[in-house]
Amino acid sequence: MKLVLANDHAAVDMKFEMKAYLEDLGHEVIDIGAQDTTPCDYPEFGVRAGEMVASGEVDGGVLICATGIGLSVAANKVKGVRAAVCSEPVSARLAKEHNHANMIAFGARIVGRETAKAILDAWLDAEYLGGRHQARVDQIDAIME
Repeated sequence: MKLVLANDHAAVDMKFEMKAYLEDLGHEVIDIGAQDTTPCDYPEFGVRAGEMVASGEVDGGVLICATGIGLSVAANKVKGVRAAVCSEPVSARLAKEHNHANMIAFGARIVGRETAKAILDAWLDAEYLGGRHQARVDQIDAIME
């Protein structure tokens, strides 16, 4: 899977570890986030990552900031993005299965490294179920039209 990875200055260390983890799993990772801890404005990273997902340039996206909230809010401004903030793996799995989440977000100051890996695993391994969920996903997607 080809993934975009975006982060802010609060998540640099975790970003590098998650990037290596994803690559070890065989995923191609395009890192567009902050490369050091110099304070930065995260919205540009979230929007750029969202645009890459929405355009089909990548298959999905991983967003990591202090809480996961800021980057996900920015990414969700892009039509076609469904970014979910998750702090544990069950929500990550359900976000993909029920909400067709094409981006996953979590907080470097909220979850530990092993939990972050479990969140990634759950999201990556899940499949969108469609069916009864499709009408709701369509309603969400129509909001931005």
